[in-house]
Amino acid sequence: MPTRTRDLTAQKRSRRARSRAISTLPPLVVSSLKPHEVDLAYSTLVCPTCRTWVPISAPHSSRPKLVPHHTEKAGTDDPIRCSGSHRLVTVNLTVDQWFRRLEEGLTQTAGRRSTRVIRKPKTSSTPAVMQIVGGTVDDKTARKLDEAHVRGCSTCSIKDDKGNILRAADLTSRCTDGRRLAQLAAHTKRLAPARRKAQMDREDWNDRRAWGLRLLHEQQWQNVSESVADADLRRVCDTLAALIQTLNPRKADAPQLTDWERADLMSAITLLATQEEQLTR
Repeated sequence: MPTRTRDLTAQKRSRRARSRAISTLPPLVVSSLKPHEVDLAYSTLVCPTCRTWVPISAPHSSRPKLVPHHTEKAGTDDPIRCSGSHRLVTVNLTVDQWFRRLEEGLTQTAGRRSTRVIRKPKTSSTPAVMQIVGGTVDDKTARKLDEAHVRGCSTCSIKDDKGNILRAADLTSRCTDGRRLAQLAAHTKRLAPARRKAQMDREDWNDRRAWGLRLLHEQQWQNVSESVADADLRRVCDTLAALIQTLNPRKADAPQLTDWERADLMSAITLLATQEEQLTR
């Protein structure tokens, strides 16, 4: 009798779990789950225990349930089976009803997204060279730059037969740098009176502000000068009385001062007496 040899190749797995085991967890109701966690078209759902997609065994039978699965990745040694395996599933929705609920959820999600159009800020035009340099160069500096360029440029100057510079060339005959410097000199010369007036106004405003702050300080000091003088006089008097008492103690058994200590006290008393005389004037 020929012996049967075991086929070691992988066999096709049955799509239906034939185990009669049932999980002790309460049945899953499909309508209570979120629409995006269920796929009735392929009879799968997200297991609430391990949060992984699990097929539903025999979805059209009387007792559908989740197929046995584990929580680790495929190929893990000694995998731990999920407690949601063999859990009963109550399919109380049709595929059309589930798909309608899924579309409604997608519509609500799209409605919550912001549709506000954020426009890009308009870029301002680039200022001209005269506007950039004109704010940092005064009329005298611009004129000197123009004159120095005319002396060193053969295109921007008109010379005699001996090479002496007679005058500057016309603006249309000058080079690019020469035209720019000539325009800068003319621009700063035109704005010079307004710039000087603005500078004078700014200096006058600064002087008025400094004078106002000084006057305010004097007024505030006049309001508190008497109380400050009284406090200074009391402090000097109290310190002077304490030093005199130290110099002439009332108790007979008080420690005697040395000559050096007595000389220091006398100097301090003299200084405080001078301050008291100045404060009482």
